[in-house]
Amino acid sequence: MTESADRWFRRYRATTAPRLRLVCLPHAGGSPTAYRTWARRLPEDVELLATCYPGRQDRFAEPFADSIGELADGVAQALKPLLDTPIALFGHSMGAVVAHEVTRLLDARHGVRPLRLFVSGADAPHRRERTDLHSRDDAEFLAEIRQLGSSSLAEIDDPALLEMVLPVIKADYRLVETYRPDPAAKTRCPVVAYVGDQDEDCAIEDVRAWSQTTTAGFEMRVFPGDHFYLEQQEPELLAHLTGHLRADLRLRAAVGRTAGAAAEHGA
Repeated sequence: MTESADRWFRRYRATTAPRLRLVCLPHAGGSPTAYRTWARRLPEDVELLATCYPGRQDRFAEPFADSIGELADGVAQALKPLLDTPIALFGHSMGAVVAHEVTRLLDARHGVRPLRLFVSGADAPHRRERTDLHSRDDAEFLAEIRQLGSSSLAEIDDPALLEMVLPVIKADYRLVETYRPDPAAKTRCPVVAYVGDQDEDCAIEDVRAWSQTTTAGFEMRVFPGDHFYLEQQEPELLAHLTGHLRADLRLRAAVGRTAGAAAEHGA
């Protein structure tokens, strides 16, 4: 990978000849390690690129992004040298919004349409409720995010870690809560939406509204669990996701063979 790609993406397994790259974007306050265990469950020819946002891990000294648009722009730029291989994107919670914007940028700037966009634990952008948690005092803010249920948020109960992680989480919440999507903007790749049936942060109808953000196909899958259902349902989630990726690659190959045969016949 290039220097920019190395800064933005983590690879937890060597993939010598990938047929597809799966770009994963974490939730607010999250890091690429949220996807560390995914690498061993994905097919050997699928390369996992787990995104590291500015301001965390080895990018701790970098300033936080000022907007979802700026964050998406950084991801899209870092992906530019990796577009020689088909890609798909997966984003959870805030990551779903970032993935949606990255998908649009790749198409608009580079003419690259990801095979599929997977969004998880997130209302459709135009259906998001406007909140202001990032502007509240620390105690009230922490009380709200504790209700989400992720084991990855356990560090907020460690006084030694809280001082480091709280600014990161609040900065991400500011991005999401100040994000104003273009309601007319649509992607041209199929969208699959995932949600937990006990997710108090997402209404099923608002998740289903992702269907209005694409001109291609749409599917929704509901799993048992809360906002972080994917931690308990990882095998089932990845089996479903991988099934789509395999089908997309087969379709792409078939289209390529048909186009090649047509060109040969025309010649």
